[in-house]
Amino acid sequence: MEIQWFPGHMAKAKRILKEDLKLVDVIIEVVDARIPYSSRNPDLMGMIGNKPLLVILNKADLSDPDYNNQWENYFKSKKLEAIAVDSVHGVGISKIVPAVKKLVGNKTISLGSSGRLPRAPRCMIVGIPNVGKSYLINRLSGRKSAKAENKPGVTKGQQWIRVADIELLDTPGILWPKFEDSDVGYRLAVTGAVKEQVYDLEFVAGRLSLWLAKYYPSRLKDRFNLDSEGISEPQSLLEMIGKNRGFIVQGGKVDIYKAAVLLLKEFRGGILGRYTLERPPGK
Repeated sequence: MEIQWFPGHMAKAKRILKEDLKLVDVIIEVVDARIPYSSRNPDLMGMIGNKPLLVILNKADLSDPDYNNQWENYFKSKKLEAIAVDSVHGVGISKIVPAVKKLVGNKTISLGSSGRLPRAPRCMIVGIPNVGKSYLINRLSGRKSAKAENKPGVTKGQQWIRVADIELLDTPGILWPKFEDSDVGYRLAVTGAVKEQVYDLEFVAGRLSLWLAKYYPSRLKDRFNLDSEGISEPQSLLEMIGKNRGFIVQGGKVDIYKAAVLLLKEFRGGILGRYTLERPPGK
């Protein structure tokens, strides 16, 4: 199944983002720690040029802690600053401002030598939908400076926010026109980066159930009281989950859709445990 989502407002937001790049000193790219590769917009690197880049692995409370460390090290091996954070509970947030200052160096301070007043480093927050950019800004500022919800498409326009010793330019979540890799589309759907209206929810949940059954069978057994060993059909797994939860409709059939909704909700909320769907290259 092919999953694609690039509404018109994203194309407009991308054009504005390119225009605003000249206003900032540092780019802060927020990615989902559960899918650090798939949640990076491949168009971004070509847009930012030589601007310093800080990668924030957000939602680290929902991803596997061992892989958080591996992904941090992977990005650093590529000469990119990277920090794993949990913006909901504030873990890792204190490392961000020092990292920005390190990337900027003496650039803003040296403005005085040209007759201009020194100023705080200016940063642009970028990322795909639903990676937690607004939660991150609110945690940094200590107040509700940006509207935040656990669904894609909440931030609609740019807004400047002063945080401690830096200034942040928030931007809407932007995807890219076509997901060339079907696995990327699937992972974006699983983590809630694309609207549910654009994909088959039962297909996505079924594929997730197979992944869990293969790599974490005991988690499924413990959570849903089912034995997934030897099962290779997503329909069967969802039926077992639905039956366990009592999702029975007229005629004694299991409500597969309701089971799919439950599985995705519990995965996204961390109820099923902490998972990283992607491994760093070479791992």
